[in-house]
Amino acid sequence: MVSVRSELKAMSHSPNKKVISQSVREQIKANRSNSFKIGRVTEWVVPKLLLVCASLSILVTFGIIYTLLKETVTFFGQVSIIEFVTGTQWTPLFQPQRFGVLPLVAGSVLVALIASIVAIPIGLASAIFLSEYAPDRVRRVIKPILEVLAGVPTIVYGFFALSFVTPLLRVFIPDLGLFNALSAGIVVGIMIIPMVASLSEDAMTAVPRSIREGAYALGATRLEVALKVVVPAAFSGIIASFVLAISRAIGETMIVTIAAGAMPNFTFNPVEPVQTLTAYIVQVSLGDTPFGSIEYYTIYAVGMTLFVLTFVMNMIASWLSRRFKEDY
Repeated sequence: MVSVRSELKAMSHSPNKKVISQSVREQIKANRSNSFKIGRVTEWVVPKLLLVCASLSILVTFGIIYTLLKETVTFFGQVSIIEFVTGTQWTPLFQPQRFGVLPLVAGSVLVALIASIVAIPIGLASAIFLSEYAPDRVRRVIKPILEVLAGVPTIVYGFFALSFVTPLLRVFIPDLGLFNALSAGIVVGIMIIPMVASLSEDAMTAVPRSIREGAYALGATRLEVALKVVVPAAFSGIIASFVLAISRAIGETMIVTIAAGAMPNFTFNPVEPVQTLTAYIVQVSLGDTPFGSIEYYTIYAVGMTLFVLTFVMNMIASWLSRRFKEDY
């Protein structure tokens, strides 16, 4: 250490001190120049890459819509759109062929309704507990476990509905068939619980602490703060989570394909077998349908119907989020 200090002291008194300081100054200037050039290139390249990614996603969306529209127009060139929208019989794979899509829409709505009855109360209660009651240590344990449900493959849910939920329901409903909308809807509801709970808990956590403390200062209990202060303050996020979860339930495929049966009944009786929009698409897409036939084009007509339904649901979620959004 002493020798290094001696050398530095000798260098500071040497006649070459000016040369050394200039050299260091030039090196710093050169490094800054290089960093500036790299920064300018990065600032020019990164936005372009981000623009390409955003444009690609938009192009893919328009490509999907174009494909659906093209084949759907071909379908409606052979089938009346009035029959498609108002018909109550759907038998495109059998004679006589009927193309009323209402049985498929009714099946999708029925399963989504049962799923909502299961998922919304349980998901909202879980969100209130995690946000207002659970200690941090408990929240860090429970929330990841709850979200594991979202990672379970849907085909596993389907077999769970068929082999466990349906036999369990038969204890209370002896006449319940093996394939029915009730067990499928219950399991779809279990599947979307994490979506409702996680998004609602995030919305509640975003409510400022000062609002809660103000309510406590006025003498409110913890339950009153949760139900009368936090939930209304986070209402826009909670409603958005409900609508997104229902959209997810309408678009679910494997569970309803396995557990709900393949009977396009125009009914709202939950103990009867039904067929949803997605389940029909899976049935026809197995490879037995000739390309270019009317049966083939029904896939796109049903797909367009599903696209419109989910698009409307997403627009409702977006509108509700803006309508009830609170700025703090």
